[in-house]
Amino acid sequence: MRTLFLQAPSFDGFDGGAGSRYQAKREIKSFWYPTWLAQPAALVENSKLIDAPPHKTSLGEVVAQAKDFDLVVAHTSVPSFKSDVKVIEALKEANPNLKAGLIGAKVAVNAEGSLKDGPAIDFVARNEFDFTIKEVADGNDWSAIKGLSFRNNQGVIVHNEDRAILHDMDSLPWVTPVYKRDLVMENYFIGYLKHPYISIYTGRGCKSRCTFCLWPQTVGGHNYRTRSVGHVVDEIKWAMKAFPQTKEFFFDDDTFTDNLPRAEAIAKELGKLGVTWSCNAKANVPYDSLKKLKDGGLRLLLVGYETGNQQILHNIKKGMRIEVAEKFTKDCHELGVAIHGTFILGLPGESKETIRETVEFAKRINPHTIQVSLAAPYPGTFLYDQAVKNGWLDAANAELVDDSGIQIAPLHYPHLSHNEIFTSLESFYKEFYFRPSKIASIVGEMLSSSQMMKRRLREGVEFFQFLRERRHAA
Repeated sequence: MRTLFLQAPSFDGFDGGAGSRYQAKREIKSFWYPTWLAQPAALVENSKLIDAPPHKTSLGEVVAQAKDFDLVVAHTSVPSFKSDVKVIEALKEANPNLKAGLIGAKVAVNAEGSLKDGPAIDFVARNEFDFTIKEVADGNDWSAIKGLSFRNNQGVIVHNEDRAILHDMDSLPWVTPVYKRDLVMENYFIGYLKHPYISIYTGRGCKSRCTFCLWPQTVGGHNYRTRSVGHVVDEIKWAMKAFPQTKEFFFDDDTFTDNLPRAEAIAKELGKLGVTWSCNAKANVPYDSLKKLKDGGLRLLLVGYETGNQQILHNIKKGMRIEVAEKFTKDCHELGVAIHGTFILGLPGESKETIRETVEFAKRINPHTIQVSLAAPYPGTFLYDQAVKNGWLDAANAELVDDSGIQIAPLHYPHLSHNEIFTSLESFYKEFYFRPSKIASIVGEMLSSSQMMKRRLREGVEFFQFLRERRHAA
């Protein structure tokens, strides 16, 4: 079947590719690669991938192409679901014979509800969906495709048996040729990564049991399944030739450092290639391993600290101690490994005092840059079930973003309101970034090159615009 893979147009600036935790508009405009769509696209011959948001592809432009396809597969999420369904409706109005399916954590955990709420949707692929989608595109009988939920000819919703989780990760083709074929890499940028960058997955799953983290609890699982070192390195070699302008490679595995011997082996090979790279990491990597990764070209680690309060870390099953995170961060500073630290406000156990504790913790450990998010109870996570059971989540706040795509504070507690959590995000950012030492660091970075000067000025404008939009939302 002629197959279109689609990240649909939705909110202006909406980062739908941010699959691991939150899909929302960011403080500064940021776009992750649509890797979860590119992977099945790599399996389906003569397919096409449209990633509308970063390419500013309008709904009209997408609809105009609908007649060229037999099948459309769209990635969806809780925040974008209603909008994505409207896009599918528009595509099918232009091409009534078009079959339409959805992938993503939203439909993985609620296939029945998603099909009922989206009458235009013909099927959804649950859990790990790559080969499920390939079989649909190959024209197989839907009733025989594992992992598929679909609407049959009588309109009855049918759920086939689950598809076994994939263990031979090398059986998945590279995604970078799909990037080369269908995407403009310069349209993807993340504030803390060099530009232009490329991100790929070298494995799926995460050993950690964080109660809020979406993909390990819904699609990826808690067993870190990895591609072989050679498979990863060969793709990087190919991408270096295909994208000579690449300044940095990012490994978007939930926790790339879950398997340190493998991470060190990849770093050793990348070091021979002179590659600059970054990855997601837990704040417990020992000094000796950090040094090996640094010697192999590691530039930056994206680290989920979440909070500076030990009890909240216990509450969310982070499996991390504050003193270990502090030692790790000190080691990174000593080795010259930059850190983008992520924090979450409004997790179970949060109070005005713990928010203050987290702000002081962030200032003390002083990562190069930070991201502050609001606790988001996505369906399918332990946090969601916990919030519903304890009355921390109500229907008015269950959508997770407002009408413009700005993340709201969905959770509230008897001692801490939605608004108190929401407004604390702005004060956190200001207190961290508006310190003389941090301002001096940013100015020094800007003076290092005219390109960085332009980039940071643009991001500054976007950041203050983001704050204005939040005040309006409040």
